[in-house]
Amino acid sequence: MNAAKRAALYMRCSTREQSTAMQRVELEAIAERSGWQIVATYEDAGISGAKGRDRRPALDRMLKDAARRKFDVLAVFALDRLGRSLPDLVASLGDLRAAGVDLFSAKQAIDTTTSSGKALFGMLSVFAEFERDMIRERVVAGLAKARAVGTKSGKAIGRPSLASDKAARVRALLAGGSSIRQAAIGAGVGIGTAHRIAAEMRAVERAAD
Repeated sequence: MNAAKRAALYMRCSTREQSTAMQRVELEAIAERSGWQIVATYEDAGISGAKGRDRRPALDRMLKDAARRKFDVLAVFALDRLGRSLPDLVASLGDLRAAGVDLFSAKQAIDTTTSSGKALFGMLSVFAEFERDMIRERVVAGLAKARAVGTKSGKAIGRPSLASDKAARVRALLAGGSSIRQAAIGAGVGIGTAHRIAAEMRAVERAAD
């Protein structure tokens, strides 16, 4: 007889006035019906889904535990509990897939423990590549516009400064799927600088939309 799958529950609500209680009840019922053993629960209460992993401690802890294979399947009430932006959602799902952890989302009826559900993970690389290409195009367009504006204002742009080189490296790393911390380390800049550049990239993305 096969051992019961080890399940983890992740819950999030955006404000302190809200509660994750209903999410927990629903997920616990699903785990019981599926014969899963709940081995961990993670809760980010009063934290917006628009915030990144670095500002959602329970999400960060859950993904680290997934990488250590502390559970076999992650259950969420809805995909937007993991993230409200496509890049953040794709990154989280990519981390789960890389760790060999399945995903169950009650609202979207997604269950990658089934053969049909695994198609979701198969599409991740497509979405991730599309998102990286879009970011690269926007960064390139933004740099070209900055050069044009600089020339028209009489301030010809010559060799990029060291700071500009590092900023470009941060953008490239973020566009390639690196986390803010990884991009900061890879480019040799502070976490605060990497956060600022990431925020600028998100602002460009919103403006382009």
